Amino acid sequence: MQARAIHGGLHMHYPSAQPEPPPRQLLPLPAHFTGRRDDLAALGRLLATENGTRQALIVVSGPGGIGKSALVTKWLGELGPEFPDGHFYADLRGHSAGDPASPEEVLGQFLRALGTRTVPVELTEAASLWRSVTAHRHVIVMLDNAFSAAQVRPLIPGGTGGLVVVTSRHMLTGLGVDGARFHRLGGLDADAGLELLARGIGTERVAREPQAARDLADLCAGLPLAVRLASARLASRPRQPVHVMAEALARKPSDLITLQVEGEAAVQTALNASYAELTDEGAATYRRLGLLPVRTFDGRIVAACCGRSLDWADRMLDELIEVSLIEEVGPGTCRFHDLVRLHARERAIQDEPEQVREEALRRVCDWYLMTTTAAEELLTPAQFTLPRDYAFPPSLPLQFADKADALAWLDTRRTDLMGVLRTAVDQGWDETAWQLVDASWPLYLHLRHYDLWIEAHEIGLAAARRSGNAAAERQMLNSGAIGLAAAGRTEEAVRWYSASAEAARRAGDVRDEGQAFHGLGGCHHHAGRRDEAVSHLNQAIALWEDCGYVRGTALARIVLGEIALAEGGADAAIEHFREAHEVMVSVEDTHDTARALAFLGHAHARTGAYDKGVEELTEALAVFTASGSSHWQARTLEMLGEGSRARGDVTAAYAFYARAYALHKVRSPLDARRVRTCLDDLHSSGESPAQGTLRE
Repeated sequence: MQARAIHGGLHMHYPSAQPEPPPRQLLPLPAHFTGRRDDLAALGRLLATENGTRQALIVVSGPGGIGKSALVTKWLGELGPEFPDGHFYADLRGHSAGDPASPEEVLGQFLRALGTRTVPVELTEAASLWRSVTAHRHVIVMLDNAFSAAQVRPLIPGGTGGLVVVTSRHMLTGLGVDGARFHRLGGLDADAGLELLARGIGTERVAREPQAARDLADLCAGLPLAVRLASARLASRPRQPVHVMAEALARKPSDLITLQVEGEAAVQTALNASYAELTDEGAATYRRLGLLPVRTFDGRIVAACCGRSLDWADRMLDELIEVSLIEEVGPGTCRFHDLVRLHARERAIQDEPEQVREEALRRVCDWYLMTTTAAEELLTPAQFTLPRDYAFPPSLPLQFADKADALAWLDTRRTDLMGVLRTAVDQGWDETAWQLVDASWPLYLHLRHYDLWIEAHEIGLAAARRSGNAAAERQMLNSGAIGLAAAGRTEEAVRWYSASAEAARRAGDVRDEGQAFHGLGGCHHHAGRRDEAVSHLNQAIALWEDCGYVRGTALARIVLGEIALAEGGADAAIEHFREAHEVMVSVEDTHDTARALAFLGHAHARTGAYDKGVEELTEALAVFTASGSSHWQARTLEMLGEGSRARGDVTAAYAFYARAYALHKVRSPLDARRVRTCLDDLHSSGESPAQGTLRE
């Protein structure tokens, strides 16, 4: 059984308890369509010739619109049961509007689908982790619309039990060195094209106008996409004679000439025919949706884009679905096929005034900013937030049921948020750009998407500087430096914090200056520079005490407690953690209250107060589990493991370490290695329980 997770243009299928039908493609090939029978057999032969010593790698190539994706989707659907450990799909956007998908982007999505919360920033490390976690899995990976062999190569999983199928307009012969087998897809022959048309509009309708039906199929030049789109248009108008569409498609000889080359004009003509059937409002909606920087959209986004009501937006979506100009990919969620998106965008550029196009984009950017800010206010209410500016204040921001709902929305929309951010920059809306980065803070804080964290703040920092907003510049420097430090890029983080401290000093902003010194203290601590760390942290406390920012002093005391604990000063650490905990409770900061409590429990266990320590650690663990903070769940489990081992409860220690290892293994190889060392120490010392065999 399979479940589908959709993130931008990437689909990851992984084992789940809830079955779900396969994603509906744009007018998919009918189940009994035989026009590609020979191609399906050819793919089967290519797979059968693999010797099992490597991943099976097959490249299916052909011109745009020839039906590569539909063919491969049908074939892999039949093979699904043979690969029970996961089905992964990525649209590499090799021939789509905008930039192709980077291997880092796809690896991030694939790894997170397997539970990894933190993906290595460097491509080589991310690819290595991907190969490692798939080494013993029987998986299918479909890489659609690839541009080059270099784009594909890092995405090949490890082991020998999987199947990778790549579709591309190029041959990708460079993958031959990786053991690839190749299949070139040609157009449908006349009979197959007619059969596919009949499947769409009914054999009775074809029988009534056999010549017109054959003419229509021939005009589509063997392109399955063109045939499917044309048949969808006819199916939506059951009383329209077939010859009306055939004659419409035959009117422009220039289109027919282009049909003989790549067939793109066939798609264009079919799309124009469907577009012509739209109402004025439907056509305007179609054009504006073609401008959006997001891969999927729902009624709220449509309503925001057009400045209309949600009911109106739902009617427009129904109209566009009816003529197959958009496709449903989930409850209430739709998307364009890439060629259809391109057509919609071109129609917008041709038919919409520049002011209308700009307003549609600005409305969508404002909607994302307001919705993301609403999630931020729910998830991190104690966080200082700069003012927001809206050109078109949305009336339909999402209402989140709880914190988990808000965090889930940020996570599933993170690729769209980056698209909106880039659009704001391209349009020169720098205030909107940095505000969107600022509003996304809970996404980075809780889920640790370091690659997006760092990239977004680099963009946000540049936007804040262009806008001349000094406060925003310091905000971007501070929150971006946190991401750099968390990703292990300590010296870069030091440079960002230092720049923030200098900017805050010039502005006379004591609170921001304290934030920069706190960050510098944390960086020096993790780099092993104890004296510099303590000095900077004490400076932060002094500044924050002067301006009355008690939460800040508590954050600094947590780090001072860590330093004291590392030096063996458990009693001093307890005082730091206890004071920090009391302050965090008073300011109602749930996350950092739990962090302080976890450290306090750890310190108590170090002094021999095991029962008290376990009680505090268990309470903190419950908070992190409820919030979905896997990093801090694992850290707390490590602390519980250390405490259990110290008191002689080896069975409990092993269990805690094993749970921490399982969480770290899918998100942080460095942390996983540290915990694995603890487990290995238990084995080598003869302390580990006999039943404690760790499952890889």
